[in-house]
This record gives sequence, structure tokens and C-alpha cells, in this order.
Amino acid sequence: QDELVESGGGLVQAGGSLRLSCVTSRNINKIYRMNWYRQAPEKQRELVASITTGGTTNYADSVKGRFTISRDPAKDTVYLQMNSLKPEDTAVYYCNYVRFSIDRWGQGTQVTVSS
Repeated sequence: QDELVESGGGLVQAGGSLRLSCVTSRNINKIYRMNWYRQAPEKQRELVASITTGGTTNYADSVKGRFTISRDPAKDTVYLQMNSLKPEDTAVYYCNYVRFSIDRWGQGTQVTVSS
């Protein structure tokens, strides 16, 4: 079974920080790429950040320099450190990977940034 459980969301003021966690039921050393997506109300889900087993990271232009994705294979966990948060970062954040060509998703965690 593929299970992903996100946590760490909440309400924060603009300029603040949050760290999201995603625990998987699978050995993340066997998952080539782990992703964080987000979806704001009435907007499409967008890729925020990704990290490969080799440690290569990629970020959406809107979060570069503010967000950092990392992974801890010992805990089968992926993190998203979010600094200098802005109201436009408000969204439900989802952890994701693709296995056998099927997207696997967590339930999401709400991040709300107040101005």
C-alpha cells in the first residue's frame, strides 16, 4: 500500500515559517523523486518542489530562495521548510510520488498565511 501522511501546516503571519513533513509507507530510497504540490482555492494544483534519491532539487520560481525540500531516508520522510511566507502561499500542500505510472497522494495539509 502507498500511504503518504503530511503534517505541519497551520496559520502563520506573513514573513513567518513552517516546516511540512511527509511520512511514507515505502522506503523513500526506492522512490526516485518525491514532490510537494499545492492547490489554492479555485486554482490548479501546482508543483512546488521536488527531490530525487540523488539529492537533486527543483523549485517553482515563486518559491525559490524561500522554500527548501529535503529528505531523511532513515525516517522515510520528506520535508518542506518554508520561510518568508507570503499570503499567496496559502494553499493545501500535498506530498506526491509516482509509482507504476500512478500518482500517489497524501491527504494534504492546510497552510494559511495572513497579511
